[in-house]
Amino acid sequence: MNNILTRLRGELQSNATEETRISGQRFFKGELKSYGVKAAVLHKISKEYWKELKKENKADIFALCDRLWQSGNLEESFVACNWAYSLRKQYVPEDFDVFANWVTNYVNNWASCDALCNHTIGDFVMMYPEFLSQLKAFARSENRWVKRAAAVSLIVPARRGLFWEEIFAIADILLLDTDDLVQKGYGWMLKAASQAHQQEVFDYVVGNKAVMPRTALRYAIEKLPKEMKAVAMEK
Repeated sequence: MNNILTRLRGELQSNATEETRISGQRFFKGELKSYGVKAAVLHKISKEYWKELKKENKADIFALCDRLWQSGNLEESFVACNWAYSLRKQYVPEDFDVFANWVTNYVNNWASCDALCNHTIGDFVMMYPEFLSQLKAFARSENRWVKRAAAVSLIVPARRGLFWEEIFAIADILLLDTDDLVQKGYGWMLKAASQAHQQEVFDYVVGNKAVMPRTALRYAIEKLPKEMKAVAMEK
């Protein structure tokens, strides 16, 4: 397993370019630890190593993912997310503690947060909806990434029309948050929910528009019809 990690990091380094690293940095606030590997190349590398890794047991793969997360590196976090998601058919309730640890202790940017939450945690809560209460607890965290995780973990379920009561409950908790990345996160969640629950999202936004941050509001109404958008944007 150590050999896999060493080889993976060597290959990431050999496929990195300074141009890609600098270009990627523009999307993030603050300093970002990154090799500078293009997304398509990164996906290919991750997939190739998975072919070798998938015969190992889940606990060992999660341990390897944990080491990737500990590096604080963007590309390594993406590989960890890809590998963890590849194990989705093997998820058991106890795995939530693993995912919560990654969110709480290792996520340090919005891209890593979304990569982990959209698919790994999103699929997990669809399998085990009893953990939706844990996402509500996430929303009350002091950690900006944990708060964003509460919302973006529900993007895929929201598009399927699932968990709309929990979605609005989490939006209520995050409603007045002053962090723009948290606002964008719950606005995105509401936008996803509007695909199946258009009227409910419209009513929610109109009912809260006097206090809802404009960033969150604009995200939430993006998929609504023009006439609904106009009402929602009225001051």
